[in-house]
Amino acid sequence: MKNENWREAKVIKIAELTADVKHFWLQVKDSNFFDFKPGQYVVLDLPIGDFQKDRFRSYSIASPPSTNPVFEIVVMRGNGGNASDYLFNEVKEGSLLRFNGALGSFLLQEKIDNDICFICTGTGIAPVRSMFKHLIDKGTPKKNVFIFFGTQYLKDVMFREELEAIQKSFPHFTYKFVLSKEESTYYKGTKGYVHQLYEKEFANKREADFYLCGWREMVQEACERLKAMGYLTKDIHQEVYE
Repeated sequence: MKNENWREAKVIKIAELTADVKHFWLQVKDSNFFDFKPGQYVVLDLPIGDFQKDRFRSYSIASPPSTNPVFEIVVMRGNGGNASDYLFNEVKEGSLLRFNGALGSFLLQEKIDNDICFICTGTGIAPVRSMFKHLIDKGTPKKNVFIFFGTQYLKDVMFREELEAIQKSFPHFTYKFVLSKEESTYYKGTKGYVHQLYEKEFANKREADFYLCGWREMVQEACERLKAMGYLTKDIHQEVYE
């Protein structure tokens, strides 16, 4: 990556989204503007490896462009992951992080002609949140917008209160989550996998644009299922997390 593209951002706030996910607010240093598009990501240069390539980690931006020069990322704790260990244990409010970006082509269509269905798992909800909040900033979406989120346990659901509150205010917005391993008796919601949510909603095969973000296996399976339903490659936009 070119040196002239690197900038610094100050961590101005850190919150715990779940026991294993932290939410970071970063303010670009020495600038009042950070140009990015919803769905893009930044690359952090972290002091965690012996070689330069080992230092780079990519994180999707979780906030809309209207918040610039502040942007948000969410980080999941990894099992033995050097980057997440550093961000969880060493970075504090006031810390400076070196970053490059914004980068990436996982973007909203410029013209919204169809229903929009966001399908995400884990921290794949980050760029979806950026896109969705940008749609709200532009004005109440005239087409139906769906966010279908899948994870394992109720404790792992991110941004639930925020999205449920937004759902009450926007009649064209539907938010649903599904849990694959939750065994508690007090949970009465949907169990299973995220695929069952969009397959049920779009069983009539109406025109829609699908935005998929999460682990590779989920994204690949969702692509196959959507194509089996009759949707074309041009209807499906994706971002894979390794």
